[in-house]
Amino acid sequence: MIKKISLLFVVAALAMTTACKKDVKGTTQITFEQSEHDFGTITQGDKVTYDFKFKNTGKSELLIKDAKGSCGCTVPEYPKDPISPGQEDIIKVSFNSAGKIGDQIKSVTLFCNIPEGVKVLHIKSNIVSKETK
Repeated sequence: MIKKISLLFVVAALAMTTACKKDVKGTTQITFEQSEHDFGTITQGDKVTYDFKFKNTGKSELLIKDAKGSCGCTVPEYPKDPISPGQEDIIKVSFNSAGKIGDQIKSVTLFCNIPEGVKVLHIKSNIVSKETK
């Protein structure tokens, strides 16, 4: 009786483990032309934008669930609709340098249905005061 229960438990555990494995063949991948952009030297108060171009290089639809900037000065805009395999699109990142000075590095975190779960983009700049220019 105990052997039957033990065997049943092992079979059930094996079945659950197999059912929980991800299908790696059908995963979604996001590939960016570049994941970092340097605005160079800008003047304090400037508002600059950059379009990060990407492609769904996976075999399933890509869904970007959310995008968050590292602070309120960094604002991402992202496609809300699913991106088909092979399709290209952009993540538009706006940066407001008001109140900032010197070297700045900011990030945008994308939450999407890729195996890693997130993809991080970076922007950087050197901000000089209006009096310096």
